[in-house]
Amino acid sequence: MQSLIAKIDAAHEAKQDHPRPHMGASVIGHPCDRWIWLSFRWAVIEKFPGRILRLFRRGQLEERTVHEDLRLAGCNVSTINPETRKQWNFGDGHFGGSCDGIITGGLPEAPKAKHILEIKTHSAKSFKDVQAKGVKESKPPHWAQLQVYMAAFEVDRALYYAVNKDSDDIYTERVEFDAQAAEGLMERAQRLIAADRMPEPLSADPTWYECRYCAAHDLCHGSNLTKQVNCRTCAHSTAERDGRWTCAHWGVDIPDAEAQRNGCDQHILHPDLVPWQYEPADDGVIWLTPYGKIDQPEYLSTEIVANWKACAQNLKAEFAEWGGKVVG
Repeated sequence: MQSLIAKIDAAHEAKQDHPRPHMGASVIGHPCDRWIWLSFRWAVIEKFPGRILRLFRRGQLEERTVHEDLRLAGCNVSTINPETRKQWNFGDGHFGGSCDGIITGGLPEAPKAKHILEIKTHSAKSFKDVQAKGVKESKPPHWAQLQVYMAAFEVDRALYYAVNKDSDDIYTERVEFDAQAAEGLMERAQRLIAADRMPEPLSADPTWYECRYCAAHDLCHGSNLTKQVNCRTCAHSTAERDGRWTCAHWGVDIPDAEAQRNGCDQHILHPDLVPWQYEPADDGVIWLTPYGKIDQPEYLSTEIVANWKACAQNLKAEFAEWGGKVVG
């Protein structure tokens, strides 16, 4: 029956979501500025195997079960904002997020108090750790996410609801609002959104435990070359404070996430997303590589990413005769 499992996983892999268009509250507590910047810029797009995608789905499905259980326990759980008639979410320019709900009353420890609700599923090992240490020490990104939601929705308490996927054990923790921490996290988000240049990494050591299994490991510690060609990896694009992306080449707003994913043939690779030096040219950039110069306007970014060494050998004249492109 392995063929059946393989087909299920392949189906999930074929339809996995595009990266989110905004910088999310769930990532702002990540320890590495560079990772947050790279993911927001779509310079590294993590592709997950089917099994992991099924695990993500399980976490999403758990939310409805938890809502039902909380209501059975007498809690008033609001999952829809009555003003917008949508899930509780906030947006501040390019930064935003959606919480799993707001408990408006009925929590036994504080029956009249409002609480942000955040639901997380854990492996047995992860569950045991958060149970022993508490969310702030065990899962700093989750704690940061709660602080941002409390600030955004003006609620001074949160309920962290953890479920052990192996045993269905539950751990809950009431988390207090830390205004100073929340302000710092909001400021961090805006600083990284506005950063034109790539921040320093968490560590320069490729064997550092937080770097070793990071999706950006090759870009930071290996090739130093992005594999993604889209508007956000282009030197012409800018993330504006009000949530827009603008293009300096065309002098226009880039309308939406789909347009940003598709990009255009005038894409110029961001200088921090390649391993070489560059020099300005009248119509773009000349990349100075160990194998020779690459005239960026002559070669598409997709060609350079596919096989930069071939581009440096100046094959364009040979390809021009039949309109060929460098593909690998």
